[in-house]
Amino acid sequence: MPNANRGSVGFRSDEFDQEYDRPSKSELKRQSNELQKLGEQLIEAPRDRVKRVPMPDDVRDAILMCQTITNHEGRRRQLQFVGKLMRTLDEEEVSVIQRTIESWKGTSKAEAAALHALERRRDKLLADDKALTQLLEEHPHLDVQHLRTLIRNARKEQAENKPPKAYREIFQILKDLAKAPKAAAGDGEADTEDDEDDESGE
Repeated sequence: MPNANRGSVGFRSDEFDQEYDRPSKSELKRQSNELQKLGEQLIEAPRDRVKRVPMPDDVRDAILMCQTITNHEGRRRQLQFVGKLMRTLDEEEVSVIQRTIESWKGTSKAEAAALHALERRRDKLLADDKALTQLLEEHPHLDVQHLRTLIRNARKEQAENKPPKAYREIFQILKDLAKAPKAAAGDGEADTEDDEDDESGE
C-alpha cells in the first residue's frame, strides 16, 4: 500500500536541499568565535596599523574605542560589540583583514630576528675586544673613544648589577647603524639608475 507521507503529497524535493545548504549551529558558532578572535587581534594591534586596515568605518571606530577603555566591564562590553560588528562583514572583507594580519606576523618575525642579531653583536662587543675592531673596520666614522667608554661602563653595570644604561646605548648605536645601510642602499639605487641612463646615452 502506498505511503501517504511520500511523493508529491508529502513534501517538495527541494526542501531538504535548502535545509542542508544552511550551516549547522556548531559551524555558525565556530565562525562567530573566529570573527570574535579576529576582532581581538585587531584590538591588540598598534593603533596606526589598525587605522590602515581596509574595513568599514564603524568597525574600525569600535576597535579604536575599545583600545582606549581601561575599565574591565566596559572593555568586555565593547569587545562583544566589536564581535557583533565583525559578524556583519562579508567574506571578502574578512579575508582582507586576515591577509593584513598575516602580513604583520611576517614583518614582526623579520623585525624580531634583526633585533636578536643586534643583541648578539652587542654581547660580542662586551665579551671580545676583537669585535670592536671589526665594527670599526665596517664603520670607520664611529667615535672609538665613546664606544670604548660605553663598553667599559656596560661591563661594569653587569658586574655590579647596575641599571643597563650604557648597555642600552650600545644597542641603540648598533640599531642606528643597521638602519643606515638601508638609506645608503636607496641612494645607491638612484645613482645606479643615473649611471644606466648615462651608459644608454653613449
